[in-house]
Amino acid sequence: MQLNLNGHEPLRWMVVVLTLTIWLGGCDRGNRQHAAPVPEVATVTITPQQIELSTELPGRTSAYLVAEIRPQVNGIIQKRQFQEGSDVKAGQLLYQIDPAPFQVAHDSARASLSKAQANLPTIRLRAARYQELLADKAVSRQDYDDADAAVAQVQAEIEYWKAAVEGARINLGYTRVIAPISGRIGKSSVTVGALVTAYQPTSLATIQQLDPIYVDVTQSSADLLRLKRHLEAGQLSADRKNGRKVRLVLEDGTPYPLDGTLQFRDVTVDPATGSFTLRIVVPNPRHLLLPGMFVRAVVQEGINPQAILVPQQGVSRNPKGEPVALIVDAAGKVQQRVLSLNRAINDQWLVASGLAAGERLIVEGAMKVRPGATVKAVAWDKPPTGAPAPDTQGSPAESH
Repeated sequence: MQLNLNGHEPLRWMVVVLTLTIWLGGCDRGNRQHAAPVPEVATVTITPQQIELSTELPGRTSAYLVAEIRPQVNGIIQKRQFQEGSDVKAGQLLYQIDPAPFQVAHDSARASLSKAQANLPTIRLRAARYQELLADKAVSRQDYDDADAAVAQVQAEIEYWKAAVEGARINLGYTRVIAPISGRIGKSSVTVGALVTAYQPTSLATIQQLDPIYVDVTQSSADLLRLKRHLEAGQLSADRKNGRKVRLVLEDGTPYPLDGTLQFRDVTVDPATGSFTLRIVVPNPRHLLLPGMFVRAVVQEGINPQAILVPQQGVSRNPKGEPVALIVDAAGKVQQRVLSLNRAINDQWLVASGLAAGERLIVEGAMKVRPGATVKAVAWDKPPTGAPAPDTQGSPAESH
């Protein structure tokens, strides 16, 4: 079909312009299709490094020494010789029980001892004379045996009254209730004039030694088995120098300024919880830690000499829930890796398997590419500390 545009010059030019516009637009689309830019992604190069692995365990403080003060004799409290809540020294007088009846018993026992000791020389001389007379048959054998037995009886009475004197002296000393240990004493459960009984169930007061102080934390037996397995496999090495040092974090999140020392691990696992106890000794010169406080202890597990740490934003989850990451191979193509994660360390994952040294992990731009795609890899410019990182993959779930 041909258009007869003779005599219609303006219409002819409009057709020409429209045709050129359509043709140029088609060429432009074709050029854009053939010249599509290669996606750019930010990567980090995997570099193994030596790190110190530790675990944070919950625990509570307990006094290093605890002494519950109880009377050892019956009596009336005459004096209280301490200020509640103050520090006391070992051997310091705390309570004075009325000593009068115990003083009488002590004096009576001493008098009886003196009486027995006074009778001994006379009876001993009598036995000696009877022995001489027996040789001349001036006395009977029975008289001599009675005199000799009297000596033994008086000697036994002397030993009895010596023991009685010592017992009375001990009871008299028990009227002075003294501090068995140094530490901080709590409130008194009795006042002056109160009647107390020996070894009563209610303590008069309690002394607790707070410097140093114990921190008892619990760890699952499964974690202990995992740690031993890693040590035996050579994935971890024990730190001989600082392996027993423990850091503490207080319940308000602030670090405790002094390090503690791991004293021992309990040898019994609680069947109800599947955990065992670790006891830590912590210096407490300012009494900042009080018995019963909740703390978190950072216990060193060992040193991993070839640890692989990657930014958490470079790890996501597949539909199965497995942690996955995208890397850029030597040909510039994207590959997907299924990872095994050990734990989170600050804003990084500790990778147990799935990545190797020298590989380039995609940390930004992963949403724009798929496995097999060709990309342009650039070095990742890590944001400064405290700045929010761009959310390219969402928040990864916790490690298995």
